[in-house]
Amino acid sequence: MIDKITKLCSSEKVREFIRFCIVGVIATGIHYGLYLLFSQWIEVNISYTIGYVLSFVVNFLLTNYFTFKTNPNAKRGMGFALSHFVNYCLHMLLLNVVLFLGIPKALAPIPVYMVVIPVNFFLIRFFFNKK
Repeated sequence: MIDKITKLCSSEKVREFIRFCIVGVIATGIHYGLYLLFSQWIEVNISYTIGYVLSFVVNFLLTNYFTFKTNPNAKRGMGFALSHFVNYCLHMLLLNVVLFLGIPKALAPIPVYMVVIPVNFFLIRFFFNKK
């Protein structure tokens, strides 16, 4: 059993996924924290967007240097921005659906994250493929 776990952890794709999860936790924490902070004073969609944009910058840098061990360049930047635009639209759609269903605004991002984070991994991985 330990040999199987060791072999699994030696796979670059598994390590890449683990690094993606670490970066995702950091970016999501920044996003959620800023959302909670700003939603006390401004409209929920605007506070969600502010958190998203600020976490986007951190996410881009960490995704390049840590997750996929690449250097930022224009192609990756454009791919990252495009995939995050799609991801942002999905975030906003789901956030408003969840709010419409009556989930309190402080908890509304949680089910959204459960859907968009896996989608984001595959979108981002496409643009950061080293080949």
